[in-house]
Amino acid sequence: MTDPIADMLIRIKNAQAVSHTSVDIPYSNLKYKLANILLEKEFVKAVEKKQGKIKKNIRVSLKYKDKKPIIREMKRISKPGRRIYLPVKKIRLSRSGRGIIIISTPQGLMTGREARRKKIGGEIICQVL
Repeated sequence: MTDPIADMLIRIKNAQAVSHTSVDIPYSNLKYKLANILLEKEFVKAVEKKQGKIKKNIRVSLKYKDKKPIIREMKRISKPGRRIYLPVKKIRLSRSGRGIIIISTPQGLMTGREARRKKIGGEIICQVL
């Protein structure tokens, strides 16, 4: 697999398309931190590590409102073939503040708003609406 972050985003989108209550994703520290940001911003209900016999998984419990998913769109911005980095002055709000942009900075993963507040640029990982 060349892009595990895109795989995670697609798994969440596909699970929401068929109204699953949760989805399991292969574990990595980056994906776990990304899922925790989604939890913190109330796009998902819960995030937990699951230890299997052989490998770890992340279980993400999905959130719905009136039988419609809270996450309308998830888009991978920076890809393995084309990395996109932005300085702090070029980080803009996603959809006038309704969505979030997740950025990988030297201080770890954070939303675009937090990166602007801390005056740190970085690689744009994804956009969630």
